[in-house]
Amino acid sequence: MKRRIVIGLAIFSAIFLLGGIYIILTIEKTTSTLDNLIRLHQVEITRGQLLIDAKRVQSDLAFQHTHYARELDTVVANVIRMKKESSNCLQCHHSEQILGKIKGVIDQIQLYQESLSRILTFRANMKRLEAEEDAAYRVGQELIDRLNTMTSLTKARLEERTRASLKEIAGMKTVLFILIALGPILALGLAVIFIRGFTTPLRALLLATRKIRGGDLNFRIQALKDEFGELASSFNEMAGSLKEQMLKMQRAEQMTTFGQMAAGLVHEIKNPLAGIKAAIELMAEEITLSVENKDILLKVISEVRRIESLMKSLLDFARPPKPQFMQVNLNHVLEGTLDFLIHQPSFSQSKKAPIAIIQDLDAHLPEIVADPQQLRQIFINLLLNAHESMANEGTITVKTSHDSYRAIEISISDTGKGINKEILDKLFQPFFTTKPKGTGLGLAISKQLIEQHGGAISAENNPNGGATFRIKIPIAQPERIPG
Repeated sequence: MKRRIVIGLAIFSAIFLLGGIYIILTIEKTTSTLDNLIRLHQVEITRGQLLIDAKRVQSDLAFQHTHYARELDTVVANVIRMKKESSNCLQCHHSEQILGKIKGVIDQIQLYQESLSRILTFRANMKRLEAEEDAAYRVGQELIDRLNTMTSLTKARLEERTRASLKEIAGMKTVLFILIALGPILALGLAVIFIRGFTTPLRALLLATRKIRGGDLNFRIQALKDEFGELASSFNEMAGSLKEQMLKMQRAEQMTTFGQMAAGLVHEIKNPLAGIKAAIELMAEEITLSVENKDILLKVISEVRRIESLMKSLLDFARPPKPQFMQVNLNHVLEGTLDFLIHQPSFSQSKKAPIAIIQDLDAHLPEIVADPQQLRQIFINLLLNAHESMANEGTITVKTSHDSYRAIEISISDTGKGINKEILDKLFQPFFTTKPKGTGLGLAISKQLIEQHGGAISAENNPNGGATFRIKIPIAQPERIPG
């Protein structure tokens, strides 16, 4: 979201910068166009003034020898002023054609001035004076004709150029108005986009909190991106963790209730069962019994003992014994457990071929605070399961390792037939078993004992066959160190 905001502000700033540059350039161009028009109109005014002055001089020349006549020196002064004004036109930027016409007008004004000067020279000779006046009049009339022609042509062009410039200025003005109007609209659009970018994820998060508060722990936030996506992911993890904790609490409550019921049931069954067992054992010692009947009684005694074992497992699961924590080296516990099992006939002689046991123990494994008896019970259960999973021969690998002094991992692998994927998630559930005479409490009790140590247990199939059980126990448990 932060990146989108930065990109949006950058685009917004770039648009306004380009718009500002365009406005400045448009104003500059409009100002230049208006300045050019003003200069052209000034030139047109100068040409008009030249025409007026030429007509005035021509009129003064026509009124000579009448009582309306002006002094001839004044007339000549007007011509000199005309020449000066026409010379100023050369200072402006014109095309070659216009410059040629202006120079022709200047030459004509010069000729006009010379003619008037000759009139002043020949004032005593009336006959020559009249001829010079006629010549000067003709020169002046030709000058007026030239000025009229230039003024007419330039006036039409100036009007056309003025209309084009005003049209261009009107277009620029329209574009400026559009830009000025688009500014707030663009700002409003970006504001709406940003507000939606904030409010939509916030509404999704608010809905999720209401769902969780209402007890819907299965609700998850979907399709959020950027920082809100990370927040939604954390929220989903929190909801999942909360659901898991709720399930654990429900399971704990169920186990507490189950423990109370199991304890009562075991108490009610234990005493009558002990009486039945004692009576059958006395009956089995009778000399008069036949061998067949005696075998039957011995089988009954065996089943009674099996029931007693089941009752004990049930009681251990319902009310697991409190761990006796102490400093423990897990390698020593594993080595002692393996040594005990190897010397048991049921473990070492029940297969056609001996079971190979590989020990890969971390020599630098740190000590932890744990109950060695409970750990030994866990390891015996897992090793017996691994042993039973192999029909004739195979290998059991026991490995220990630690992760940066945060947790110790114990893995017990076998090369047996593995675990069916459909029951992999049910292995640690109470009373779930695949053995014909199993109680389904061995792995459940092992999981309980591991959790009492703050650890966790998991099971997985090996790529090359067999299964692996992994146990992780945290190293740092200062509150459990005996004082």
